[in-house]
Amino acid sequence: MLAVSLTGRPGSAAGPGAVTGRLAPVRVLLLGSGGREHALARALSADPDVTDLHAAPGNPGIAELAHQHPVDLTDTGQVAGLARATRADLVVVGPEAPLVAGVADALRASGIPCFGPSRRAAAIEGSKSFAKHIMQAAGIPTAEAYTCETSGQADAALAELGPPYVVKADGLAAGKGVVVTNDLATARAHAEACGTVVIEEFLDGPEVSLFALADGATAVPLLAAQDFKRAGDGDRGPNTGGMGAYVPLPWAPPGLTDEVMATVVQPAVDELRHRGTPYRGLLYAGLSLTAAGVKVVEFNARFGDPETQVVLDRLTTPLGGLLAAAASGSLASAPALCWADGAAVTVVIAAEGYPDQPAKGDAIEGLAEAGQAPGAYVLHAGTALDGAGRLVTSGGRVLDVVGTGADVAAARAAAYEAAGRIRLRGGWYRSDIAEHAAGRPAQASP
Repeated sequence: MLAVSLTGRPGSAAGPGAVTGRLAPVRVLLLGSGGREHALARALSADPDVTDLHAAPGNPGIAELAHQHPVDLTDTGQVAGLARATRADLVVVGPEAPLVAGVADALRASGIPCFGPSRRAAAIEGSKSFAKHIMQAAGIPTAEAYTCETSGQADAALAELGPPYVVKADGLAAGKGVVVTNDLATARAHAEACGTVVIEEFLDGPEVSLFALADGATAVPLLAAQDFKRAGDGDRGPNTGGMGAYVPLPWAPPGLTDEVMATVVQPAVDELRHRGTPYRGLLYAGLSLTAAGVKVVEFNARFGDPETQVVLDRLTTPLGGLLAAAASGSLASAPALCWADGAAVTVVIAAEGYPDQPAKGDAIEGLAEAGQAPGAYVLHAGTALDGAGRLVTSGGRVLDVVGTGADVAAARAAAYEAAGRIRLRGGWYRSDIAEHAAGRPAQASP
């Protein structure tokens, strides 16, 4: 159904003389409703070969770019039916829950190409224990860990590894299933509340996110990014789904991406293929740069949020062709990716009460003013329209404000200038996103 052509397009957005992936005119169905999906929709809508863009269920920001449809993302039959109804040539799955539910399997069984791993392959995110087995089998460097199903096992693991204690829910937890604490009682309580957990040694070092497109055999890296998981400035407070991110990383060691692809990403893709579960989609490697070298903190089976917002901002190669090549198994013949110079920073504006009990239904104002800030734009994450047509909050992470500039300092200034123009009762954001990286030269190559 899907034809991928890799003909040249001189003078395209990827730069003079660049060769870019070309996609025969296609309809794309994008699944999801958050800031990551708005970033994906923005990039897909800018691809001239994507002739028709649909989203399910979408959000008010995505509605300006795509035709929207109501759907239960974890209902595989409903999603496959929508893909047929929209005559989609490619389905792009944003969030993790549909992947773990087997949506990609149902689509492929219907003959519809899908960017997203199968249910079995998506277990690399859906089960922390499974991910550890993959890493052990493939020789991928990671933290020492124990899978615990009882309180006794958890107590033994906590005693063995000692503080700081790292306790992870084995299943999906929307980025909030991890507790890192020096308090043994807190660690034990989290283990008890989660049931099956993975308890692992604490990895001390800066964290980096590296995305890679995979087609079952070949993997291609995107830009390395850094996100900020804790709610408060100075990385204090509870874990969240992510409060901001930036690219590039001027402090990252030379050759980091090549090292991670060789020691982490490609071995994981190879191991899954050898197990009969080829990985097609986006493989996210969360990394810690420890004194002993690069180690894996976690794998995710989809684009990370909010790192996607800044990574895609810098990508100038048309996105549709890349995702189609991954879905069709033809990444090996895809051209090298092209990136814009400079930097991008995103600041997440959260609702009152996030991450515990975020308020919903509060009016959001100032988006037009924010969009007029030089070098900045706003992506919708947790927004909705109320009965009167007003834009209101509908989730914990409400908006992603993206700033761009010649370097991290300029991009950061643009993001915060725009964020300061948005009005939301009880809304808040961290003030230190990318602070330590600001002022250093930005390099666009991974």
